[in-house]
Amino acid sequence: MASADERLDVVATVLLALATVAPAWSGYQASRWHAEQAKAASRATAARIESAKAASLADSQTQVDVATFTAWVDAFAQEQTELANFYFKRFRREFKPAVDVWVATRPRRNPDAPLTPFAMPQYRLQARTDSDTLAATAEAWAAKARTNVDRSTSYVLGVVLFAAVLFFAGMSTKLSTARLRRVLLGIGVSLFVAAAIWIATFPVSFSV
Repeated sequence: MASADERLDVVATVLLALATVAPAWSGYQASRWHAEQAKAASRATAARIESAKAASLADSQTQVDVATFTAWVDAFAQEQTELANFYFKRFRREFKPAVDVWVATRPRRNPDAPLTPFAMPQYRLQARTDSDTLAATAEAWAAKARTNVDRSTSYVLGVVLFAAVLFFAGMSTKLSTARLRRVLLGIGVSLFVAAAIWIATFPVSFSV
């Protein structure tokens, strides 16, 4: 029958072995989630750039619409019918429906009519919609990047906890008093079990 010291040696050896493997796993996962964070951040940046491009295009299109509308109104007010028709035919495809609906409200006689076609719900720019969609996509990727940072940090904390387990297990082998060895091993085992259960709740990344 094994003595108490031999049993403690077995427990210490098993704990040392497990606490040696566990930090390697946690460190690997920490690096993987750091890489996942970098990928998510990169995609968020790319989406923000595309969103800015789409917003710039929408602003340019709005400027064109304002310029042509102003010129059309000026020609219409001066009763330059041919020139007014010239500008009207050159309204952008996205702008013309809003103008048609606005004109139908009889703005010159209807005090409740919107001041300009730009206030009409029919005035919608696809570039603006694309910009908003891309901005939402960028924020989603940014949120994912933040989540991945938290996961990486948690795994790093796991490495620290398992390192503490190694300390207690290693110190227990240096002591000659069985009672102190039991105390250190008890702390080490409890810490290892708690850390292992906690780490087991984390998502795992194997992607390259």
